[in-house]
Amino acid sequence: MTAAPPPSDSTVTLAVLAARAGVHVSTVSRALTPGAPGIGAATAERIRALAAELGYQRDPAATALRTGRSRVFGVLVPRLTDFVLARIYEGLDAEAAGHGYNTFVVNTTDDPALRRERLEELLARRVDGIVLGDARLDGDELVQTLADRKIPYVLVSRRLKGHLSVTTDDLLGGRLAAEHLLELGHRQVGVVAGEPYASTGAERTAGFVRRYEKAGLPLPPEYVLHSRFDNSGGHAAGAELLRLNPRPTAIFAVNDTAAIGVIGALREHGLRPGADVAVVGYNDIPVVAEIPVPLTTIHSPMFDMGRQAMGLLLRRLREEDVRSRRLRPHLVARASTVPEA
Repeated sequence: MTAAPPPSDSTVTLAVLAARAGVHVSTVSRALTPGAPGIGAATAERIRALAAELGYQRDPAATALRTGRSRVFGVLVPRLTDFVLARIYEGLDAEAAGHGYNTFVVNTTDDPALRRERLEELLARRVDGIVLGDARLDGDELVQTLADRKIPYVLVSRRLKGHLSVTTDDLLGGRLAAEHLLELGHRQVGVVAGEPYASTGAERTAGFVRRYEKAGLPLPPEYVLHSRFDNSGGHAAGAELLRLNPRPTAIFAVNDTAAIGVIGALREHGLRPGADVAVVGYNDIPVVAEIPVPLTTIHSPMFDMGRQAMGLLLRRLREEDVRSRRLRPHLVARASTVPEA
């Protein structure tokens, strides 16, 4: 077949590439779609090289109209400024890119009305699926909406019973924190439990409290305080715990930023973390190893959580069998509970 001349108006389309390569348009489309079946490696490489040479650029809108797929996933998170969520998103985005997809992330601030608005905006963009990083235990209408509309979705970080998710095993993480403090002899302890609508806080707290109950040391209700997940929330809850009599000798905060707030409250009371009151956090964000008194924490595989969640969503899109996953955390002991001699 004789190759067609280059386009006169500099617009390089699939049809132009097909004519230059001497193949059908559908072959070009498969060659330029990562993971598409039915095309040999040599042919695909030749077409991709030709596309690069001619400066071909994919038209996402045209592709969506032709295939019914936008090759974009929507991601909802409470706040992308949170390091944990940002790291999870990096995993999501990397896995999506590896399969030829893009991601579009929006912040919801955990506000129910804003969550609904943001979801509808994403669906209006005809995204191929949704990742929810802000699922709620207090009756999540968004998850039910996605299920009713048969839109592929997966939950990440937080989980809901009966819905596909990838999370840390937060019950285990809470138990590991409790076992560490029990081994150090702490009998009077407090918990900064996070928001009650988030499975992360609820399950980490439950794992911790149950382990103390098993040890014959049930926690009085006033020693388990809900709070925001940020520094100021941890600071306020930590200060309240320190006013109790007897004062706790150790405090478990269900995330690292709240734990840093607890350390601030200790400083205001003239107390030293590790020496006077032990402090344990959760997630192991990088900064906690570098603060003046490095924080003991439960390490969660944040990037891998995002990567595996996107992997499940891609499999769900292909209508494959999928199951939820809980990734195993582990304790990282530092000076906030085990001060140097």
